[in-house]
Amino acid sequence: MATSQESNPSRLAARTSGKSFFYLQVILGVAFILATLFTTFPPPAGVLPEKQYAVEGDIVGKEATPSGTLTPIQPVLRIGILAGHSGGYDPGAVCPDALGGIKEVDINSSVATRVKEMLNKEGYDVDIYTEWDTRLDGLQALAFVAIHTDSCEYVNPEATGFKVAASSTNQLSPRLESCLQARYAQSTGMGLHPGVTTDMSEYHAFYAISSQTPGAIIELGFLNLDHDRLLNNQEEMSLGITNGILCFLRNEPIATPQSTLPSTP
Repeated sequence: MATSQESNPSRLAARTSGKSFFYLQVILGVAFILATLFTTFPPPAGVLPEKQYAVEGDIVGKEATPSGTLTPIQPVLRIGILAGHSGGYDPGAVCPDALGGIKEVDINSSVATRVKEMLNKEGYDVDIYTEWDTRLDGLQALAFVAIHTDSCEYVNPEATGFKVAASSTNQLSPRLESCLQARYAQSTGMGLHPGVTTDMSEYHAFYAISSQTPGAIIELGFLNLDHDRLLNNQEEMSLGITNGILCFLRNEPIATPQSTLPSTP
């Protein structure tokens, strides 16, 4: 049988309300303690998901500035240029005194420096490498081009013109080769010499750089029959290589070579 206290509806409602308020206080108290613990002792790495930033366009991530705000990290537009025979191991081909005693390495280095300057103006970072540069190992770049010059020995009347070969370690290298052929011919007026040597197609640097880096090698011309061009037309040669690289990077139509540097990307 119920007591008179329990049978009183008003007293029963008050008792129930008091219990609800008590439970609410307990829940809020536990929540406050947990929040304090997580603030004082943050969870270890991996417990909570980290904020991720998508790779879109020119933004490859974000970094914190001294003020604590986040700013985009711009990609490094890096290109590798190798000046053939530089580094002091050997000068490459050397012409006799009758042809001025010019050395291949001097031609290669001069053109490589000009190409670097032209690409810098277009907004690209360029590194120049020596023949056996240890920095070539695993090199990752937008493009890699090795610059050489052909023999100073007289072979025959056809030993003239330039040659280009692509790296076989990257599927985009043939397009880089085609761009270099088209733009170099247009800029210099020189003809493409048919055929390439094994030293070109199996160039050692192709196997040093990363397989993700498109690569090519160009022989600027023959030091014998193209002697005057190699001495006096280095600006046009450098422009041809620069335009060839830009043609590749900007996916330009190869059949429409340009005579001047394109605008900044």
